[in-house]
Amino acid sequence: MAAWRGVFALLSVSVALTFGSPLASFPEHLRADSRIVSGWEAEEAQFPYQLSMRMVNATGGVTACGATIIHSEWGLTAAHCTAGRISIVIRAGTVNVTRPGLIFETTNYINHPWYNEDFPTVVQPHDIGLLKFERVLKFNNFIQPIRIHNSADKNRNYEGHVMTATGWGRTWTGGSSPENMNWVYLLGVSHETCLEAFRWSPIIQPSTICAAYFNVTSQSTCQGDSGGGLTVVDDDGVISQVGVSSFVSGSGCHTPIPAGFVRPGHYHEWYLEVTGINFDWSHTTPEPETEPDSESSESDSESESDSSESDSSESSESEEDPESKPEPEAF
Repeated sequence: MAAWRGVFALLSVSVALTFGSPLASFPEHLRADSRIVSGWEAEEAQFPYQLSMRMVNATGGVTACGATIIHSEWGLTAAHCTAGRISIVIRAGTVNVTRPGLIFETTNYINHPWYNEDFPTVVQPHDIGLLKFERVLKFNNFIQPIRIHNSADKNRNYEGHVMTATGWGRTWTGGSSPENMNWVYLLGVSHETCLEAFRWSPIIQPSTICAAYFNVTSQSTCQGDSGGGLTVVDDDGVISQVGVSSFVSGSGCHTPIPAGFVRPGHYHEWYLEVTGINFDWSHTTPEPETEPDSESSESDSESESDSSESDSSESSESEEDPESKPEPEAF
């Protein structure tokens, strides 16, 4: 259990378990604003694949996460965002959550079978899930799919590569949540560096990719960013999603400790099994077709309380000890 000290998950409460540890945590569990830390505000249509989610549990509690569009009928997110939720409200085609291009609801999600949904507040491997939109999205300048990283490069070392993370997560540990989407550059770190940073915790799997600050040590993902995308410009010049935001250091969002993401390239067989769509690709073959066959239906109306969303995603703040190493925490 000590090996897990310092990981903070992106949701709301940490629980000790076989996987769990204070070293890693979900960003949602860290008391902070729901926004990228030390990043920049996004412009309209800058990240058309990014989705905002509000998830409702059986007791009426509301939490916030992100997701990405991978197909006109499918999205990708973190399993801890959807586990135990009875309803998910999705906003698409927007940078400001108060002015979405499209709002709709789904109750249909499929989390990876190796993820234990009984413990969604504990940082776990395979923290990845699929969203079934139950409608067909019509693509435009503001709503577009992102290409999932291919299986051939699923374990590629991105040490030193510039990556981009997006979301409406908190802007600081213990901060507030912005209405406008934020984004930040991060630098990929090697698997060995990430293992060392988290004291060789078992949360750091081959299917984990880690990224740290770009030019300011406080740059990171934070509470509310879970499920959002980590992207790179691939060798062919096309943007590919190489990570799904999963956890940060238990010492806080604004520390120089790398944040943890799930590598979506590890799960292509599962995507095919669930969706019937082959999302895998190579640089010598065309990427899978993602254009919709029909137009989407009108967006539904939604009324939510911002205060209930922020209250449901708060947790106590952890102070950083420069002499101690972090443990993973869930958002």
